[in-house]
Amino acid sequence: MASSIKYSYTLWSPADTVRDVAEGLGIVNLPEDVAKALAMDIEYRINEVLEQATKFMKHSKRTSLTTADISNAFRVLNIEPLYGYDSARPLRFREAILGPGQTLYYIDDDEVDFEKIINMPLPKVPREVSFTAHWLAIEGVQPAIPQNPLPAESRTSMATSGNTSAEVEVKPLVKHALSRELQLYFERVVTVLTEDSSNGTMKNAVLNSLGNDPGLHQLIPYFIQFVAEKIRLNLRDASMLYLMLQVLHRLLTNPTIFIEPYIHSVMPPILTLLVGKRLGSSQSSNEDHYQVRDFAASLLQQVCTQYGDTYHTLKPRVTRTLLKAFMDSSKSIGTQYGALSGLRAIGPEVIRVLVLGNLKDWAVVISSASSVTDEDKSRLGKAVLEGLRALIDPEVATMDEVGDSDKEKFKEFVGPEVAKLVFEVDDWEVIVKAVLDSQKFS
Repeated sequence: MASSIKYSYTLWSPADTVRDVAEGLGIVNLPEDVAKALAMDIEYRINEVLEQATKFMKHSKRTSLTTADISNAFRVLNIEPLYGYDSARPLRFREAILGPGQTLYYIDDDEVDFEKIINMPLPKVPREVSFTAHWLAIEGVQPAIPQNPLPAESRTSMATSGNTSAEVEVKPLVKHALSRELQLYFERVVTVLTEDSSNGTMKNAVLNSLGNDPGLHQLIPYFIQFVAEKIRLNLRDASMLYLMLQVLHRLLTNPTIFIEPYIHSVMPPILTLLVGKRLGSSQSSNEDHYQVRDFAASLLQQVCTQYGDTYHTLKPRVTRTLLKAFMDSSKSIGTQYGALSGLRAIGPEVIRVLVLGNLKDWAVVISSASSVTDEDKSRLGKAVLEGLRALIDPEVATMDEVGDSDKEKFKEFVGPEVAKLVFEVDDWEVIVKAVLDSQKFS
């Protein structure tokens, strides 16, 4: 009987393997048919695990099965994983001869002395994980920063790797994109614009060159950076600020320069001179900084007119910045004047939608402020009048007589302060009619 079922349909021997395990668990006299059934079920389970593990191996692009694949297969099949075999080191098997034809293979485990482990000094505390970002290369050129290798190290590594061909070229750290002529031109222009000894004729010649000469496209980012830096460092020098605005104006009007990609860099200097808290020195007259703000407003109008359709977010972003400065009562008079001039430069629609509705409350705050001088009030009044005149449409403007009811509506809408200011000018009827028409009162 035993010889007829010595081997089952599997590789397992019920008489040897299953019976030995059963005896180890205290089960004696295990029937032969039970051992055979257990052996067949064990082989089915092992094949199932090996199939899943093989899938993990193939998806990992490997040709050797690892214990990690078996553990993943156990997890997929919802089987409790094996503990103690998750190691990256290869397992070392030893051979033991139990008897004639009986060979036992076992894992050679290292003996560990607990006393030695307990007395060992503690390892150093590992450093916390941190991340930092740096430029590895910019346009194929590695910047000279501590994170990047030095040029000498790069050449040494290429030499040690065996690549000593003469065709290998190490790019310099600085990419010389400008010709020598353009570098000399830029240096000469900067010298003339910054030196006090330069006379007006030389500066005018430089400005005419910037506004008419072709071939200056490569210098555009350098000139814009130069203007932004000079404005940042010379906010107390009104003449220098006005000169830098002239440089921007010439660059914007040069027909041979494609300045559209640099509009995002042109706007910060213009807005700085529009809403800056204080421009010019204390010794200079107020007329100087008002001229600077008017010039900046004209440049803003030019930029919005030419590039407002290309950059759809240009006008909304600038309008939001200027309106915030205009409605902030804590801002200086110069800032509010520049903000109002800038809003007028963007277009009459901005005046109609955003300024008219806030004009009454704004005028009350300005008239009640004790720190506002009569000269500043006069300047702000002129800016308000220019903003209201922007609503006048010459094509549809009518010369109908403005009645008392229209005057009352206008006074109630803009406030008594602004109404008094408007009624004192010669074209007050046209202004009143334009404001009422824009608000659909008449």
